Amino acid sequence: MSNIEIVTGAGPVGWTVALQLAEQGRQVRVLTRSGSGPDHPLIERRKVDVSDADALREAFDGAVAVYHCIHAAYSADAWERELPAAEQTVLEAAGRVGAVVVFPESLYSYDTSHQPMTEHTPRSADSGKRGIRTRLLKARAESSTPTVSVVASDFFGPQVLNAHAGERMVPVVLAGKTMRVLGSADLPHSFTYVPDFAAAMIVAAHDPALWNSVLHVPTVPAVTQRQMVEAYAKAAGVPAPKVSTLPGWVIRGGGLVHQGSRELAEMLYQFEEPFVMDSSESEARLGLTPTPLDRAAEETVRWWQDRSVAAAG
Repeated sequence: MSNIEIVTGAGPVGWTVALQLAEQGRQVRVLTRSGSGPDHPLIERRKVDVSDADALREAFDGAVAVYHCIHAAYSADAWERELPAAEQTVLEAAGRVGAVVVFPESLYSYDTSHQPMTEHTPRSADSGKRGIRTRLLKARAESSTPTVSVVASDFFGPQVLNAHAGERMVPVVLAGKTMRVLGSADLPHSFTYVPDFAAAMIVAAHDPALWNSVLHVPTVPAVTQRQMVEAYAKAAGVPAPKVSTLPGWVIRGGGLVHQGSRELAEMLYQFEEPFVMDSSESEARLGLTPTPLDRAAEETVRWWQDRSVAAAG
């Protein structure tokens, strides 16, 4: 079988990429350690450890594009231990079959003193999780295998659980509870809709003119965290809850004794200062525009409501 689209990982990004590909009539092979992934006649799910070069050799047979969407535990140690080696294994396996590798990427590596962040903003962060992202981008650029890195800000949407605008926000809004946000509730912050993320990755994979570049996912103009809460409340038809803040010093203090808080504290700059991504140049190159926030919020709320019904049933 040839012209296979490979998706590694079945988190929110990998899941959405696989479904969109299948809905376009493309043959998809999803590789995860557990064999998980969306159910669709055009999607084949395989149990494969993508850090295993021998397993990838067979799994990549017939591949024309690889969407490398695996993730690791949210810590610098886990990222350093797992991600660079896995990316090199995937790049080498893709190179053998002549496939492009498309990576979902974050804004972690960016010099955020430049606002808004564009495709030309220096990607020069050099410590912790941020420095790891910088080194991954550099290794992709040096690879002989064609790559595209597609950059999103904090994302939200169907399938998105562990995110600031995911399970930390939507169920709280639906329950009418006070929403506590990190840093400031009233600074501009870019939020990327996951279906837009997947669509951008798929277009980039199929246009060789976009290969060996870094693109930004089409993302609506930045809103505040308070406005994001209000968008969800309006979509759900419920009153907007009270919004309060969780001060950075609380997270930093917790980080002295708790690793999870320490890993989160490293990223507090994203919520204590403006964190704005401009995607206009990439929108023109991709021929895509972002989903309007009101529609994205409605689709996200509907997914959460359906999930609650299914869990109750």
